[in-house]
Amino acid sequence: MTIQWYPGHMNKARKAIADALPTKDVVLEVLDARMPRASANPVLAELCAHKACIKILSKSDLADPEVTKEWIRYLESADGNGRVAAIALTTTRPGEMRAKIPEICKRLVPHRTGPTKSVRAMVVGIPNVGKSTLINTLMERKVTKVGDEPAVTKSQQLVTLKSGMTLSDNPGILWPRSDIDSAATMRLALGGALPDTVMDYEYVGLFAAEFFLTRYPQLLCTRFKLDEVPASPMEALQTIGRKRGCIRSGGVVDLHKAGDVLIHEFRNGTLGRITLEAPSDPP
Repeated sequence: MTIQWYPGHMNKARKAIADALPTKDVVLEVLDARMPRASANPVLAELCAHKACIKILSKSDLADPEVTKEWIRYLESADGNGRVAAIALTTTRPGEMRAKIPEICKRLVPHRTGPTKSVRAMVVGIPNVGKSTLINTLMERKVTKVGDEPAVTKSQQLVTLKSGMTLSDNPGILWPRSDIDSAATMRLALGGALPDTVMDYEYVGLFAAEFFLTRYPQLLCTRFKLDEVPASPMEALQTIGRKRGCIRSGGVVDLHKAGDVLIHEFRNGTLGRITLEAPSDPP
């Protein structure tokens, strides 16, 4: 079974990125720190393969800090030509980001330094990954629309930083087809990269419960005040549903609502700092 979700503006954006890339010096690829591999679009990887690149791990305030460190080391070591850097974006230290990114860009493309030259960068990534948040942080003011759902940005935008560096923002693009049963697609759905209308809360909730029971059982127990670790994902979702009042007539747990609760507790960080994949995990 596959998901079909590739709005017309995404196809248009892909063509616009391909047309504009020859005029850019650096690509700023924004990845979700909670799922760096799943949020890396293979279409963008192919388009940007020959450009210097900074892998920016957004939402790192929500991710497991130790796993984020592993990802930064992995992403930088995976490139053998020194044209890739990786950093974690945090909303608590915006000044650090404003200083680091232009500095790294100049290191990656030293030929663009000097009083008459400025670095030309392009920001790319999948929907709802944090591209607009990055640009607003670098600009020190709100210049692009930010939302908590996919496909907020619909067209290219160009801004100039105080340093003279130019940034072009593009709509988030997904690849045309996704296998609904793949772990990567489930991570994207859990993290909010896919519209909730194309996924089932119960299905994604069971995936989430299984992962949290395996990797972060104590966080799950602490958040939902569980006396013991549930024996299965279904038991976990049933228990969460009862504790949060997700009950249908006849005392039956509404698994759709229970999944909704678990998914959004993860997304907003109230469940704890969780990363959905490590560099050593299979794709």
